[in-house]
Amino acid sequence: MKQQTPLFDSMVEAMAMPRFVRLRPNLYAVVFSLMKILPAKHMVEQARADGRLSPGTPVLETSSGTFALGLAMVCRRWGHPLTIVGDPAIDPALRVRLEMLGTRVEIVDDFDAPGGIQGARLARLEELRREQPGVFVPGQYDNPGNPASYLPVAELVAGTVGRVDRLVGPVGSGGSSGGIAGALRMFGEELELVGVDTPGSVLFGLENGPRPLRGLGNSLYPGNVVHRSYDEVHWVSAAAAFHTTRHLFAERGVFAGPTSGAALLAADWHARRSPEETTVVVFPDDGYRYQDTVYSEGWLRDQGHWAPDLADDPLLVRKPCGLDPHWTRMRWDRRPAPRHAVAR
Repeated sequence: MKQQTPLFDSMVEAMAMPRFVRLRPNLYAVVFSLMKILPAKHMVEQARADGRLSPGTPVLETSSGTFALGLAMVCRRWGHPLTIVGDPAIDPALRVRLEMLGTRVEIVDDFDAPGGIQGARLARLEELRREQPGVFVPGQYDNPGNPASYLPVAELVAGTVGRVDRLVGPVGSGGSSGGIAGALRMFGEELELVGVDTPGSVLFGLENGPRPLRGLGNSLYPGNVVHRSYDEVHWVSAAAAFHTTRHLFAERGVFAGPTSGAALLAADWHARRSPEETTVVVFPDDGYRYQDTVYSEGWLRDQGHWAPDLADDPLLVRKPCGLDPHWTRMRWDRRPAPRHAVAR
């Protein structure tokens, strides 16, 4: 009997689940084309099922990256008008894709607002919500459906890889790394969770600041980031992430976005350091959005991100300060959120 290829009703279903690639004998990558389709799909379908989202009801959300695109695909699939409140990180190519899917895009640029640019986006989101009674807001940062949506991924990881000693993933909303690790621990795995952040992000105790590396980190504290789940955190600079992303494609043919490079830098270090343990790393999206930036030597040189001087090992710190310019790690040891953290 011939093996049948799965047939999907739409690209939403076809793109929701990842592929698996072994990068080392003990290092496995969970490779998504567009990871944020999964939580967007789960949250919209859950809201439709329980009556919070009626047919044709408008959807409103804030995002400047892949969640916006994933949600746009889902809303187009189910016929919901979508408005996205974003910031200048929505590049022209992404904006074209969003608008082709019927999404209205509104850009805010008040980087000095309380909570930084994400605070400004959330403030505008609330204004629009008050102006449009009955609109549905998925709320990726606080909706428990975000981490819950990764249960099928955890099941695939357990069934494909077997025992997992360590999961490494970028942290932004807290959905993917926290959701996969939480489910694997629910299955009985006593794994270590390593979060990958970037300087300028407040998630693990740093001061808010500029973040040239987008797609991970945050200016606020999402409710879905459960700090007591994390055993270690790595802070990776934009230059280090871009360099590792390019190396991933040149050496392995994995065409990924820069948050994947940031995660790989930390995961590969752990895999080399602990060859007897199995490490799994999450790659959230493909590289097509970054062809004119991360994959352009000229752009990298112009931006000062070309060929960083990376050490073989990250700088180890005991508290979130005194970071290396490119790569630092800290044992988090499942401690609570930083004292000054206030969930939005």
